Amino acid sequence: MINKNPIFQILFGMINKISYLCDMEIISRDIYINHIMRFLDKGLMIALTGQRRVGKSYVLRELASRIRDTKPDANIVYINKEKKKYDGIRTDSDLSAYLADKLPDGGENYLLIDEVQDIRGFENTLRSLNSDEECQIIVTGSNAKMLSSELSTYLGGRYIDIHIQSLSYREFLRFHNLTDSDESLDRYLSIGGLPHLYRLGLENADMIWEYIQNIYNTIVLKDVVQREGLRNVTMFENLMSFISDNTGQLVSATSLSKYLKSQRIELTPLSAINYLKAASNAYIINKVQRYDIHGKKLLETNDKYYFEDLGLRNLLVGNNRARDIEKIIENAVYLHLKNLGYKVSVGALPGAEIDFVAEKNGAVIYFQVAYLLADTATVEREFGNLLKIQDNYPKYVISMDPIVSPKDYEGVTQLPLRRFLMTESF
Repeated sequence: MINKNPIFQILFGMINKISYLCDMEIISRDIYINHIMRFLDKGLMIALTGQRRVGKSYVLRELASRIRDTKPDANIVYINKEKKKYDGIRTDSDLSAYLADKLPDGGENYLLIDEVQDIRGFENTLRSLNSDEECQIIVTGSNAKMLSSELSTYLGGRYIDIHIQSLSYREFLRFHNLTDSDESLDRYLSIGGLPHLYRLGLENADMIWEYIQNIYNTIVLKDVVQREGLRNVTMFENLMSFISDNTGQLVSATSLSKYLKSQRIELTPLSAINYLKAASNAYIINKVQRYDIHGKKLLETNDKYYFEDLGLRNLLVGNNRARDIEKIIENAVYLHLKNLGYKVSVGALPGAEIDFVAEKNGAVIYFQVAYLLADTATVEREFGNLLKIQDNYPKYVISMDPIVSPKDYEGVTQLPLRRFLMTESF
């Protein structure tokens, strides 16, 4: 996994810096830009969160361009903490001093800060600016714990968190200039949706996997080891391997304990859970709680975990598609539901499980995911579980079966994965 050789760390740091400086072309991600624009000038600070290299900087730069186009007289102050010219802004005092003469009274001021967590105590300055409404503040960050705790504490709800994901399948096609096909889907399920991959070229598999490895190394070093203060990197990586191999499976204290014993690792299940929290804070994985469909409440035990990016997940598991395809498909369905703005949980029924319960604006949709509906037993299980739900909300079975159009079985709709991933709303 992560190579801790100092020379290697210097080299991949240089590679990342070079890749960033070269990463100048902007391909529009309208789903996020339009969402952000709705909240501009409403008295709220906007935080763009997500895993490193999912495109937050792209979105921020595109947003700056959009503001300039719509408001030519706007004063835009842009701070990118990944650029050396801003190295001197290390604390909230440094930030306040830098901004002292850059936000004129009475003007339309916009403050954009990329990777704001690299400024110690940033929340103090931002709270002051936000309370006085001196400017519209938009920041990006790669650590959920830092942003949620600091911003919620100091701003008292006066901010909106917009999560930026890696490319959806539809975006993947556009970035790589592909048409929707089985081959395109296979590529997406394999390498995932990190935006910069389009600069490397899909034909360069060795470069792609080296890049994904470097991204993983950076996340672990900067957002887990340094930010969270974890000392045992090997232990963390063992747990990431476990989660990647058990994507979409119930994870409990018992299952973690069994795994730790099998690996002869001396770590308590509680400590293991804290390691998983660190991975969630760095947006490597997402914890999905179980939801009691009949009782209408979230359950506090036996969560599932899905990766923020399919390529990173496949890197950790070794990209063994032969035995992993159903896990990959389930992860892809989860990511698409999140991309569409749904709150997602795992449905629990007496003696049965629903893969996903998706809720938005008070409406609910249920989803089952299967690789292929190859036999009667599989059909009865996937459709039968959904038919146990006694309500009239839509229900879907997603699979790789090559059907041209949606099919309906007793009110449950069957969709092929490609069609599902191309769907913009339900």
